[in-house]
Amino acid sequence: MLSTSVLFPFNPTVGFDSPKAGEPQRDYLTFEEVKALTEAECRYPVLKRAFLFSCLTGLRWSDIQKLRWKDIQDFNGIPRIVFRQKKTNGQEYLDINPQAMQLIGERREDQQLDDRVFVGLQYSSCISLEINKWCMRAGITKNIPFHCARHTFAVMMIELGTEIYTVKELLGHKQLRTTEIYAKVLDKRKQAAVGQIPQLLPTEKRFPSKSPQFTREINATTD
Repeated sequence: MLSTSVLFPFNPTVGFDSPKAGEPQRDYLTFEEVKALTEAECRYPVLKRAFLFSCLTGLRWSDIQKLRWKDIQDFNGIPRIVFRQKKTNGQEYLDINPQAMQLIGERREDQQLDDRVFVGLQYSSCISLEINKWCMRAGITKNIPFHCARHTFAVMMIELGTEIYTVKELLGHKQLRTTEIYAKVLDKRKQAAVGQIPQLLPTEKRFPSKSPQFTREINATTD
């Protein structure tokens, strides 16, 4: 068998940079859209609770699915989730608000501390389909996967004025630049900047989408 050194006396890839992946798009739901989801019917109540819980905590599907009652602790009167992230294996301490606790509910007498909180939450191919059906009932036309709930939490925190480092800690990111992607999604400085452009167009006059001359030329070519 010929060695690669015989076939290629030099490395043909030297001097070429490998293509870099583009920055992923972060789809998220607005406050109004999340509220609409709370009022809309979902076929699977546990899925609805889990998705809204992610919107309020930023937890991933994998961490919500394995969440157990023993992970929920009291820290000076504030509920806190102490868990190890499945994706990064990092130990996390996440304080949650009363609305998130409302979605968790009370542990039943027949449930043990080692039992799962979201009983019956299992991944299947129909999960994404059902989420989008649920969104349609709420009047939302976006294509929403479950992970969008985590994006929604991140953007919501930034929109509420939470400092970027705190958002990083809440999401359990290792690198700040990962969190900064969400700040780019909702950059109010950009919004304020473009809002300063003075009125240039007439406020009442509407511009036609096609001029009459253009329309005649199109019709002439199609006759």
